Amino acid sequence: MEKELEQLNALAHPRRLSVFRLLMRRYPEQVPAGDLAQALGLPASSLSAALSQLRHAGLVAQTRQGTSLRYAADLGGAGRLTDYLVADCLRGRRDPTAMSDERTTAMSDTRKFNVLFICSGNSARSIFSECILRDWAQDRFAVYSAGTRPSSALNPFAVELLEAKGHDTSGLRAKHVSEFQTEDAPQMDFVFTVCDAAANEECPPWPGQPITGHWGQPDPVKAEGTDAQKRLAFQQAYGGLKNRIKAFAALPFDTLDRTSLQARVDDIALTAEKETT
Repeated sequence: MEKELEQLNALAHPRRLSVFRLLMRRYPEQVPAGDLAQALGLPASSLSAALSQLRHAGLVAQTRQGTSLRYAADLGGAGRLTDYLVADCLRGRRDPTAMSDERTTAMSDTRKFNVLFICSGNSARSIFSECILRDWAQDRFAVYSAGTRPSSALNPFAVELLEAKGHDTSGLRAKHVSEFQTEDAPQMDFVFTVCDAAANEECPPWPGQPITGHWGQPDPVKAEGTDAQKRLAFQQAYGGLKNRIKAFAALPFDTLDRTSLQARVDDIALTAEKETT
């Protein structure tokens, strides 16, 4: 029990809790300390102290890539804390309303799964993702996209690329994520962030506890240089997302329970990260 008490103490401070929550939103990505400090607005010394205590408590793992230290949430440690709270503090009593039977068993029904892709501007990366999954497997998914700070219009390079790939862009528009957080909005089965900026932002829990994933891609809108160089950045973002989405669409949904499906979604992100490092 001493380790669990240390974990609870580590999460009791708002600063340390915010670090852990951000790493969970970016999981399984290994995030440089500088990115964490910038996202949370923390001085390097304060962040270092928070990471040190979280690591000692077994909630955060540290790796080295060259001269850079990177951090990721430790799911094993977090899982042990959850098991302790359920078994010891709650005496095995779980909230029966927290997750329906449908979401704890294999997702084998024949309805379409609702999928939402989120980036900051909703002008390129999340729009790419919406079009790719919609056109790749539209018989199985109802696909949406939104932005945390949506642009007033779609990026023209993004629209040009989508049309060149044969996607229908006539009904696309930039939308704020709040459109999907109302009572009458579709209940999501999957929510993916496709940029680090969106994953860094606090977001209220989604109804129904959808499976989540972070497939961060560099922002092609920020690409500089000639038009040809900018088009290449958009092409690379499109290709990276297409690889992830094809792997996601190929998952055996009818044989996986929610826990296994979440693990497979995380594996897709982890495999993609290894390929780029």
